[in-house]
Amino acid sequence: MFTGIIETVGTISSIEQEGSNYHFNIESNISNELKIDQSVAHNGVCLTVVAVNENVHRVTAIDETLQKTSLGNWNVGGKVNIERCMVANGRFDGHVVQGHVDQIGTVTSIQEEDGSWLYDFEYDPSLGNVTVEKGSICVNGTSLTCFNSEEGKFRVAIIPYTYDHTVFHTLKEGDSVNLEFDIIGKYVKRLLGK
Repeated sequence: MFTGIIETVGTISSIEQEGSNYHFNIESNISNELKIDQSVAHNGVCLTVVAVNENVHRVTAIDETLQKTSLGNWNVGGKVNIERCMVANGRFDGHVVQGHVDQIGTVTSIQEEDGSWLYDFEYDPSLGNVTVEKGSICVNGTSLTCFNSEEGKFRVAIIPYTYDHTVFHTLKEGDSVNLEFDIIGKYVKRLLGK
């Protein structure tokens, strides 16, 4: 389980294909602290560390993960949000994040607002996911509060710290992002649907 509070940003140093799997080697300032078989969120996708070599760690994505997340669009040199699992005795600063991406969204607008930024996103509402006004949303692994919540779209406000310390400063209009909708909302929707 994660909280959506990004620890660091890593850089994709190389990508290797093996059959339908892709191995991503990622350089970060916490890679040397990671352990093989550890679950780590990469842009909100929970992946298992399969190798560690000094300041680079390796994760593998299978075809199912590549099809349902933005990992298939990753390139060497790209930046990635990284978060280790929540420790049981730590503070819960974000919201409950599983690292299981529900669907891909698209950045439709970025506006600078006198020291902060407004990002608009769209997603396919036919998959049954919803946001609520002032509810939680996880975008590329970052725990955020959404507003202007409508069917298939929402907005988030990004403060300078988040802008500088996550991949938000690298996003452009038209980019794909990983979306994980609030787990409580998903259970409520399922129960009300029965």
